[in-house]
Amino acid sequence: MQVLYTAEAVAVGDGRNGEVRSSDGVLDEQLATPKELGGPGGDKTNPEQLFAAGYAACFHSALKVAAGQAKVRLGETSITAKVDLGRDETGGFRLGVALVAHLPGVEQDQADQLVAAAHRICPYSNATRGNIEVAVTATV
Repeated sequence: MQVLYTAEAVAVGDGRNGEVRSSDGVLDEQLATPKELGGPGGDKTNPEQLFAAGYAACFHSALKVAAGQAKVRLGETSITAKVDLGRDETGGFRLGVALVAHLPGVEQDQADQLVAAAHRICPYSNATRGNIEVAVTATV
């Protein structure tokens, strides 16, 4: 692989109740375990939210690339990413993802094709493929 960019972040403190910072200082977030997992919740983020945000942004970029390759002009599009955390049959933890791409003004068939192409292009999709369940849908 030819490396084009490297992001670096460090987690300090108490894991899910600690802090994450990027090496350039742009990202500096306090973490809290969600109430649903027995933590305090509140106005702090958690790893699943950070993953959802990253995946949504990356997939959105991949969608723009796919549309450009297909010579399709897109209007105001959005990607919603939902990241589930659950237990598997071994008692370990696993993630599941649902991505919903909203492409107003695009025919459903074409939207489905663009989202499928984006799923092939997106580095997050390529990293998770075969590892976690990712459901991808398009709405118009």
